[in-house]
Amino acid sequence: MAESKSAKLLVEGKEIELPILSPTAGPDVMDIRKLYGQADVFTYDPGFTSTASCDSTITFIDGDKGELWYRGYPIEQLADQSNYLEVCYLLLYGELPTAAQMKDFETRVTRHTMVHEQMHNFFRGFRRDAHPMATMVGVVGAMSAFYHDSTDISDPQQREIASIRLIAKLPTIAAMAYKYSIGQPFVYPRNDLSYAANFLHMCFSVPAEQYRVEPALAKAMDRIMTLHADHEQNASTSTVRLAGSSGANPFACIAAGIACLWGPAHGGANQACLEMLREIGSVDRIPEYIARAKDKDDPFRLMGFGHRVYKNFDPRAKVMKESADEVLELLGIHDNPTLQVAKELEKIALEDDYFVSKKLYPNVDFYSGIILEAMGFPTAMFTPIFALSRTVGWIAQWKEMISDPQNKIGRPRQLYVGSPRRDYQDMGER
Repeated sequence: MAESKSAKLLVEGKEIELPILSPTAGPDVMDIRKLYGQADVFTYDPGFTSTASCDSTITFIDGDKGELWYRGYPIEQLADQSNYLEVCYLLLYGELPTAAQMKDFETRVTRHTMVHEQMHNFFRGFRRDAHPMATMVGVVGAMSAFYHDSTDISDPQQREIASIRLIAKLPTIAAMAYKYSIGQPFVYPRNDLSYAANFLHMCFSVPAEQYRVEPALAKAMDRIMTLHADHEQNASTSTVRLAGSSGANPFACIAAGIACLWGPAHGGANQACLEMLREIGSVDRIPEYIARAKDKDDPFRLMGFGHRVYKNFDPRAKVMKESADEVLELLGIHDNPTLQVAKELEKIALEDDYFVSKKLYPNVDFYSGIILEAMGFPTAMFTPIFALSRTVGWIAQWKEMISDPQNKIGRPRQLYVGSPRRDYQDMGER
């Protein structure tokens, strides 16, 4: 990060010089940290869409070019040649592991997949029809009550232990939330299965019969996890950093991230997409909904198309489309009305001039929803799967923030537009 340029700002006749910082990639950044002290003014940026809240070495997005890098590696290469746990190592430690490092990391994660047995009782405190995300927010937050030896954020070793525990246990917790919501017994993790296969086994196996995880489905799940592992300073990641800036323990910070991710404008987008496909219902109704999407006066919007960051195409979507095609072919699903609507809608969106001109291409949420639906997951599990996938990104961002010498508690300012100062009146005088 180089500082070689500056900008001059004139505020009521006073000239303020602001440094301009140059990143490795992406636009230059104007450093306004001293603006308030020098000029007695704040900047106004709802949603912080033009404000960098930190510097980071983890993830880079170029929305115009449709690029996503983890530690400099393009997402397409990682999804095609790597696997989720190797990506976890990369995000946590900054470099791809050697064979010995990878074996050690896999062992540490695998040996931490079980949760404290008393946590089973905690699950049973929720209503039987509780949404899995509601359960996950509570259970992950409660981990700090079970794992006291990894909550001291000033101790690097405790931060490391908490990181491994969260990555290892989130699939177990997500699977338990799912099993609890459908009234089936919890399934313990198995150390002989891969990370993704173990999650599928915990979700779909039952004690009454043998369950074999289809390798192609495990691969598709691994890709979903890889593609969702991190995504720069989005709402949930910023929430984790903001919570962490106060010194909160890592389990509380990740629970805060899960709560933020639950929003339909964020992690709930793939669930909203599937619900839209079900609303359309059949292929013959697609023209009606396409017309509504084109009508500016109609509030209806097609979910799963376009992206607020990627102005060209979502680089994750191409990889996810390949997985979707493989999964549907493997499972031989041809008569599912929802998936038929999805395939036809995809075809139209890729060919229709309206969608092409506005670059409303199918995004990662569109394809991930199709895959998870085909695997047999209810829509209520889509966001929990997103959460367990994103946990490593949250942890990497949290650890980076904790070790940053510039770190300070988050405190956004405001533009106050309420009443001016006024004096209290007794009730009889009002």
